[in-house]
Amino acid sequence: MNPTNRRRFLQLLSAGSAAGLAGACADEAPAPTHFKDTTPFIAHGRTNLETRLERLGGFLTPNEDFFVRNNDKSLDVDASSYRLEVGGDAVQRPLSLSYRDILALPSRTVFSYLECGGNQRAFFGSAQGRVAQGTQWGRGAVGMAVWTGVSLGDVLARAKLLPSARNVQLTGLDAGAPEGGFRRPLPLEKAIDPDTLLAYRMNGATLPRDHGFPLRAVVPGWVGSSSIKWLGRIEVSAGEIWSRNNTTSYVLMGDGYAPQGQASGQVATLQSVKSVLALPWPAAMPQGRHTLRGYAYSPHAPIRGVRWSADGGSSFSEARILEPRWLYSWARFELEWEAAPGEHVLVTTARDEAGNEQPETLAYNEKGYLYNVPLRHPIRVGD
Repeated sequence: MNPTNRRRFLQLLSAGSAAGLAGACADEAPAPTHFKDTTPFIAHGRTNLETRLERLGGFLTPNEDFFVRNNDKSLDVDASSYRLEVGGDAVQRPLSLSYRDILALPSRTVFSYLECGGNQRAFFGSAQGRVAQGTQWGRGAVGMAVWTGVSLGDVLARAKLLPSARNVQLTGLDAGAPEGGFRRPLPLEKAIDPDTLLAYRMNGATLPRDHGFPLRAVVPGWVGSSSIKWLGRIEVSAGEIWSRNNTTSYVLMGDGYAPQGQASGQVATLQSVKSVLALPWPAAMPQGRHTLRGYAYSPHAPIRGVRWSADGGSSFSEARILEPRWLYSWARFELEWEAAPGEHVLVTTARDEAGNEQPETLAYNEKGYLYNVPLRHPIRVGD
């Protein structure tokens, strides 16, 4: 390896990933803030758990390995006394639904990945030289699940919306979160999309407490902050709804991001096309032929292809894409690599069926949302 590439490799080792950055604090999250075993995760502070992608192999992310993004400790809600309140100035018939009422409604199942808007934020600093504010997530604030629940649109229909209805705000029961309950507005068009769910099952099991039991929103393709956990209230409005989470948080702020309404920049809604190798960061392996695996996903369309490079991006080959390939689901990919001793950098880049591809660079935004520049994965191969 020439001196320039070696320096680049060492930079990736020391500064590139949340695994590197957060591994040192992997024991910081005390168990009382979560119900699941936290030891398999990379812990960020007390409340956030990042998935170690190298633990995954299948299409669905097991519930016990699914990342957790909280603003407060996970809640233990009593389903027998739970109520979902539906109201607002654009509702004719306010509702107060019990857990049993919700289970009695027609069910719908959706396959969808869920990703924090700040996933890969750490790479703004390590790869582009300008650190973004917020939890320094690496690659693992994403997971794939099959969700079962009731369509949010069906619930809104029962509330008899007025023709003036324009926006829908979802608010959680997590009173310790900012604003006394984490909240996020949705435009009516996204709220009534049949695939926007109020979910009570995850991967065939009752929704876990860390993931929003008894009821959470799942908003496919949108940043994870839209998929409110421990959902307690739905407000439908004829006007715009502004909150912390669409004015100063989950907003792209910086040069090139013009303010929208009361927001300080461009509100983050749709996620971005990405690809990742399911390897530790940095990775180490013996020399020889290896089958390497990873995941690619896009909010716009199913994944069409993934290219990979073992020479830092000078030349590329096509990876094998495994079925299924569905809208809102990630796609697994595989590649065969003959690994020679030394230090290497592997790069993957995905494209979807709508023509979207990962960009070579990304304009900086202060809170580091939607980072999706192809990652340069450091791998050391032994003799």
